Amino acid sequence: MKKIAVLILILYFLLVPKSFGGLGLLLPSPVRADEFEELEKKLSDLKDALQKSIAATTPLEKNLSVLEETLNNIREKITVIETDVAQKEKDVNEGEELLMLAQELLGQKVRRMYISSTQFNAVKFALLFGKNLNLTLRQFGYQRKVIENDRDTIIKVVLYIKDLENKKQELENEKVRLKIIKEETDKQAGFLSGEIAGAKKYQTTLSSQIAQLSARQQQLVAQRLAGLNLPTSLGAGPLYCTDDRKRDPGFSNAFAFFTFGIPHRVGMNQYGANGRADAGQNHEQILQSYFADFSFENRNARIKVQGYSEMDLEEYLLGIYEMPNSFHIEALKAQAIAARSYALAYTQNGEKEICTTQACQVYKGGNKGGAWEQAVKDTAGKTMIAQGQPITAWYSSTDGGYTFPNESVWGGSHRSWTKNTRDTSSDVGSFGELLDKAYDKQSPCMYAAQGWRDQYAKSAWLKSDEIADIANVILLARACSDCKDHFYQTDKGHPYGGEIWDENRVRQELSNRQITPFTAVSNISLSADFGGGRTTSVSISGNRSESYSGDEFKNWFNLRAPANIQIVGPLYNIERR
Repeated sequence: MKKIAVLILILYFLLVPKSFGGLGLLLPSPVRADEFEELEKKLSDLKDALQKSIAATTPLEKNLSVLEETLNNIREKITVIETDVAQKEKDVNEGEELLMLAQELLGQKVRRMYISSTQFNAVKFALLFGKNLNLTLRQFGYQRKVIENDRDTIIKVVLYIKDLENKKQELENEKVRLKIIKEETDKQAGFLSGEIAGAKKYQTTLSSQIAQLSARQQQLVAQRLAGLNLPTSLGAGPLYCTDDRKRDPGFSNAFAFFTFGIPHRVGMNQYGANGRADAGQNHEQILQSYFADFSFENRNARIKVQGYSEMDLEEYLLGIYEMPNSFHIEALKAQAIAARSYALAYTQNGEKEICTTQACQVYKGGNKGGAWEQAVKDTAGKTMIAQGQPITAWYSSTDGGYTFPNESVWGGSHRSWTKNTRDTSSDVGSFGELLDKAYDKQSPCMYAAQGWRDQYAKSAWLKSDEIADIANVILLARACSDCKDHFYQTDKGHPYGGEIWDENRVRQELSNRQITPFTAVSNISLSADFGGGRTTSVSISGNRSESYSGDEFKNWFNLRAPANIQIVGPLYNIERR
């Protein structure tokens, strides 16, 4: 029955007057002459890209994921072509089944055409000698139409057979070419996998060497940071951070690294608390945004204050100068609870003495009065408690849109109430959005370049060759762990009496190791994790290009940059003029 149905379908397309395109419904999809060549060219291009990627894979290759993606793209293309070839093979097989029926039909048509031709000749003879002219003419026209239809059908079947034979040959050619491509791709993939594995292993070996400063260098960087005298909290008074974008250093192609916030970024963000209060959050919501795993309980104690007599905790709080009275009352309440919790935790519920500077909390004695007095009294006794004890409720003036767990900033064991917080009104995906949506965006230190030189308008702008030198120092640190003690800033003496290599010596050392040094920098771009608040990579281009991790670049920048210019946090951006 199935063969009869198929035969009827064939007869329908063969006998019903149609264009030749109608017959194409029974054939495999038409193939353009250049279709496979186009696909093969795409594969050739991908293969060429693979070869270039393999050639670029070195022990210090930093973009291995790109190579793996290239390989996956090749495999995806092969899969697409395999599917296409499989469909063509299916179409050809179906065509061969139809061909058997078509050949049977062809034989019938040839026999019928022979019979019809004989009858047609008889009709012509009858037309010449017959008496019934009208009947003879009708028979003549009918026989002529039958012969023409049979001739067309035979031509179509012959063409179908010819087209099917061509497609079978094309299919065999495609399968052969695809097999060669797959074999070559598998061969290159095996080589690439070995290169990637080797590079990753080598990178793992170097990971503890590339970006890590020595203990002495880390100590020096910490001293340089302290030398900036950046306030820990608002207890030091109004913040002073200049916007170097408004300062002209007197040279062009200048670069400056702007940090979001100032140390230390753990716990409550004071400017952020005020921004949250302005947005309608109350003091409990504010504190719950910055601290985790705590509850509110009422606590009190008598505490010892350095330089003052022992006093009741609530009396002590009235003399705290950590937030201006101009801030929102809910922010002041949050500050009062944080200060109370911190004092109890620091003094171990009154057993120890607390200092009166930013090292603890700024205390000036007496009663500050105003909105601060109201905030203290409105929250009397309210303390943040975790595991039965007051928490060390750290706070700082400006966190630059993010806070971090204590161990991420200072090391040591994790305190459960500290956490990583994106301190913004909604999700952000760029530096511009962060500047617009951060709750502490009103702080003058939200986004600033830290440090300066006496020249160049007392700014933190750096020249192209100074950036090139820092980039070269990192390249040499990667290649030569024994060279690291020569990489201190060149505008000062060696801190331990050794030899400092200037930019020319660093370039020469790189060249000696067959590493192309930077001689000029034309562009710098950065990538960042805007969920966690860290610059993840720094890409520098000029006479060559190179990428560095955010921490790697920051560490060496802070050791090598001139004067006291520093990147003072995990999230930073580049400005140029």
